[in-house]
Amino acid sequence: MTPPAAAFFDVDETLISVNSMLRFLRHHFWASHRPCSAFDEAVRGLRALAGRGAPRTAVARAYYRLYAGRDAGELAAQGRDWFAAELRSGGLFLDETVAALHAHQRRGERVVLVSGSFAPCLDPVAERLGVDAVLSARPETIDGIHTGGLATTMIGEEKAVAVRALLARLGIRGEDCHAYGDHASDLPMLLAVGHPVMVGADPVLGRHAASGTWRRLPGVVPP
Repeated sequence: MTPPAAAFFDVDETLISVNSMLRFLRHHFWASHRPCSAFDEAVRGLRALAGRGAPRTAVARAYYRLYAGRDAGELAAQGRDWFAAELRSGGLFLDETVAALHAHQRRGERVVLVSGSFAPCLDPVAERLGVDAVLSARPETIDGIHTGGLATTMIGEEKAVAVRALLARLGIRGEDCHAYGDHASDLPMLLAVGHPVMVGADPVLGRHAASGTWRRLPGVVPP
């Protein structure tokens, strides 16, 4: 039986309180016995690229090049360890967004994560929350080894395209669906459904929310 609707959730700072990509990268460098200085250098490079005005998709491609030559199975194991450590630290999940997710599940709606992060970070989150599907960045691999290339960034308009394609396959109308996001790059996904929900205080999303009937949920509390 086709679900009556679906709910789409961005992940970083929408469902969880951290940037999974950077937090996992730090864990990966540690687990690979690389010095903290190597992680710091990698992050400086990504931030410098963004600071020069590079689009988020270009920064994402630079990020995934850092995993060139790494075994996908090893990264998956590191992802499980990273997630367990984040849980032990507490405060990983944003309670009100998770409550909304569970409300959709109770209504029998399909729940989908949509994120520019990748499987090592997202699979443990998806399993913990019992979601139906994950639409994510897809790093290229050959024989299980990351090449450093990226087939799909799942950022910006790519999110909307993926959401519409899934709805078409499922025979669900977009106007019946919800989507949750915290950043301007989530806007195409939010506009692809009938019930957008803004998480946090992004000014671009705020302007759209103020002119419509969007719901709002609290996001990450600034330090």
